[in-house]
Amino acid sequence: MPDHESDHDVDPQADTPPRSGLSRRNFLVGVSAASVLAAAGWAQTPKAVAAEGGRRSVTITIMGTSDIHANALNWDYYKDAAYSDSAGNTIGLARVSSLVNQIRADRGRERTLLFDAGDTIQGSPLGFYYATVDPVNASGAVHPIAAGFNAIGYDAVALGNHEFNYGLDFLDDWISQLDAPALAANAVHAGTTEPAFRPYIVKKMRVPGYKPIRVGVLGLTNPGVVIWDKGNVSGRLDVLDVVETAARWVPVMRAEGVDVVVVSVHAGDSGLSSYGSDLPVENAARMLAEEVPGIDAILFGHAHLDKPEVRVINKVTGKEVVMSEPKNWGQRLSVFDLELTMERGQWVVAAAKSLTVNTNTVADDPALVQVVKAQHDAVVAYVNTPVATSTETLSAAESCWKDTAILDYVNHVQIDTVSKAIAGTAEASLPVISLAAPFNRAATFPAGQVTIKDVAGLYIYDNTLLGSVLTGAQIKDYLEYSAKYFLTVAPDAAVAPATWTNALGTQDYNFDQFSGVTYDIDISQAQGSRIANLAWEGVPVAADQRFVVAVNNYRQSGGGGFPHIAAAPVVYNAQVAIREAIVAYASATGVIDPADFHVVNWKLVRAGIPVF
Repeated sequence: MPDHESDHDVDPQADTPPRSGLSRRNFLVGVSAASVLAAAGWAQTPKAVAAEGGRRSVTITIMGTSDIHANALNWDYYKDAAYSDSAGNTIGLARVSSLVNQIRADRGRERTLLFDAGDTIQGSPLGFYYATVDPVNASGAVHPIAAGFNAIGYDAVALGNHEFNYGLDFLDDWISQLDAPALAANAVHAGTTEPAFRPYIVKKMRVPGYKPIRVGVLGLTNPGVVIWDKGNVSGRLDVLDVVETAARWVPVMRAEGVDVVVVSVHAGDSGLSSYGSDLPVENAARMLAEEVPGIDAILFGHAHLDKPEVRVINKVTGKEVVMSEPKNWGQRLSVFDLELTMERGQWVVAAAKSLTVNTNTVADDPALVQVVKAQHDAVVAYVNTPVATSTETLSAAESCWKDTAILDYVNHVQIDTVSKAIAGTAEASLPVISLAAPFNRAATFPAGQVTIKDVAGLYIYDNTLLGSVLTGAQIKDYLEYSAKYFLTVAPDAAVAPATWTNALGTQDYNFDQFSGVTYDIDISQAQGSRIANLAWEGVPVAADQRFVVAVNNYRQSGGGGFPHIAAAPVVYNAQVAIREAIVAYASATGVIDPADFHVVNWKLVRAGIPVF
């Protein structure tokens, strides 16, 4: 067994970070983290007090983030402005850093630990730029998120599914830059049960006059990795069941003499999956608490929700497990307080509670800002690079219920790219069609200059382009599945399309729209019986007619559970990033004119009558 243990016995006076200065530009509310905790009913934590009956009692604090998604600063690269939303949230590691500094000062550095639950390096233009435009594994630069994590002083980082988006070589390089260990006990070498990453670590927290408190943290990633990043991990990694893996490793940690077991898991707590039953459960955090004995606290993520405290009874022991999920992008910091008492010479968790702290209560930590400023500035310059001129304003606001020009532009570029790539091949004679989904209703190409940030705002994911072959019957099935996105609406109901979408909890990014074939979606019909008049070049599509479909890697890998596509023959896969293909096409043509590409090829109908 490798040595997983590290000390945590730093001099509290020497290591307590100074409070960050607050600039007027970044200062929002101006209350300290201690004040926020007090307002939530949380008294300042005593470092050690005498417990009832003369037992020794010590409270330790565990902080956690999740789903940072490459947000280092409170900045919206798509808007080229400080981040803002209707709820007044802020984002970024610089805000997290300020909270962490203040909580460490309040609790005592020697009584705190800081973990992350994954999805750290992908999800913003900052992450995209340093993975693909100026990749740090080629330049030798330190990744801005690694630099930020190191500056803040994380104790361990669990891997999320998006850590695998840029390939295992990139991930290994990123992990090598971290001061903290990266954990993923259930990511194993293909065909084995041998962890490909470190499964857990043990941190010792020293208590003068008593034995150290030994805190073990187990890291778990998401089984969906093998679908969503099949191209990067197939034949190299398997991702095992979250619950079964924890059941394997928690006893190992306990046998090593751990007093406290914390799990940092990249999984929500719903017990549901976005894929079928062939893989282990995607959102298994609550199942962990219920089914695996010996866990004291769970930091979880993946669902991008703010869940300050979830209390779950373990079915085996009857003991309560406290769980917390901090909202994504650094909008919240989870804070656990665990009270330990000395019983029969052993530290035992006597009480536990958690909450989440809003990062809008503090300013950016100026020291953290300086760590990433040069890289941030390079990305700001990049996203403001002009790529083309649009003849008119193109908006995605209605793209969830209308065939819009801006989404047609994505499909137009995808069809052009795949068509050129398969020229001269056996599939060159097949019709090339394309599918895309409305990722961002706020996306806009302004009339006049269009920049990279406008393209990035439209295509917000780091997907790559593939070409797969589907038959007419399969396309019909695919469209029926996509059309479950709509509620069933009576023919005479008032026209209110914004209230008709997202049926069955279906997200916008799972409403795929085809270009190249024409069809109607009859939302007055039951789900599964909605696609009518499916045709190509004015002729009804035959069940056995074959098409090359331009599709993104997430969908082709099975993401979203769409029928047929994951098993369809792949005839093109050059690993071209779709966002970059759009930028390259726009730059080459110089003009974005809907007259060149916008065709209204699908429409919503009720009882055969168009809605619009």
